[in-house]
Amino acid sequence: MWTRTSLLWLTLGILALSGCGKESETPTALDAAPQQTFEWKMVTTWPRNYPGLGMAPENFAKAVTEMSNGRLKVKVHGAGELVPAMGVFDAVARGAVEMGHGAAYYWKGKSPAAQFFTAVPFGLNAQEMNGWLHYGGGMELWREVYAPFNLVPFAGGSTGVQMAGWFKKEINSVEDIQGLKMRIPGLAGEVFQRLGGVPVTLPGGELFTALQTGSIDATEWVGPYNDLTFGLHKAAKYYYYPGWHEPGAMLEFIVNKEAWDALPPDLQAIVSYATRAINQDMLDEYTARNNAALKELVNKHGVQLRKLPDDVVDALRTTSQQVIEETIAKDEAAKKVYASFKAFREDVMPYTAISEGAFLDIRE
Repeated sequence: MWTRTSLLWLTLGILALSGCGKESETPTALDAAPQQTFEWKMVTTWPRNYPGLGMAPENFAKAVTEMSNGRLKVKVHGAGELVPAMGVFDAVARGAVEMGHGAAYYWKGKSPAAQFFTAVPFGLNAQEMNGWLHYGGGMELWREVYAPFNLVPFAGGSTGVQMAGWFKKEINSVEDIQGLKMRIPGLAGEVFQRLGGVPVTLPGGELFTALQTGSIDATEWVGPYNDLTFGLHKAAKYYYYPGWHEPGAMLEFIVNKEAWDALPPDLQAIVSYATRAINQDMLDEYTARNNAALKELVNKHGVQLRKLPDDVVDALRTTSQQVIEETIAKDEAAKKVYASFKAFREDVMPYTAISEGAFLDIRE
């Protein structure tokens, strides 16, 4: 939800920028000249107006229009309206549209390094991911990876720790993964495959049908808030945690480089501030809404909430590290990105343990 607090935050930032260096309020001929306006199209990998994920682009478009006083207008198109869900990257890169919203791990075929900007199994939580991107050098690396594709990326919202997924049968041991067809993209999909599973990449809008018809046996999506909306509980009853695969899933806004360069500095600043605000706003919304949705799933719909067995988690952890090491050995960009990611993780974990972790241990 686009909140008044978020809008106020943006307003203060833009007012501060617009006030810098202003020496006089006296109107001039330049002040009176009409300012150039821009109309952008944004395509997304989500259904339009879908709660959480799909509302982030809508909230961004509204904020940018308001903050620019209509000088930059963004029209949002959901998955399949202009391009297929998995065609977002290419559409923005070639300039067919100016902007997109999705998840970087969908584009690992373009660059293996891309998936490290969405989620790394057993990696960083949402707070830590934001810290790495904005203060640990992650964003600079992201832009370096996307530069050859004519794209400028921005953090586009985090769901926080996700659920491990929906399963039609119980997972009591690693053997239960054998032959299991599961929608699970990115690095986690490769981990799943190493343990005998069959990973599938599908856009969110196709998950329910695939699960219901038996095209897949299991799926991870996001968490209770989004999963309830898609009705995944009607197709599978076992709902597992913890979300080992996506501890702080980060989404992305991507902008065509020529479109970005065509904006004057003040509109570039508005876009930058808006992405930061929407990035935080999404995490706020998931934090507020996931628990109520989980209660409904369990109490009203009879969903069986289960924790992954320790031996399964251990196997996932060990295999995750093997997959990561093999991935970075084959791609220099991935190696460079993961070196930064890993160093930040090692640096931040001790403090997380004695701050967030310790507090959660004592909270009743």
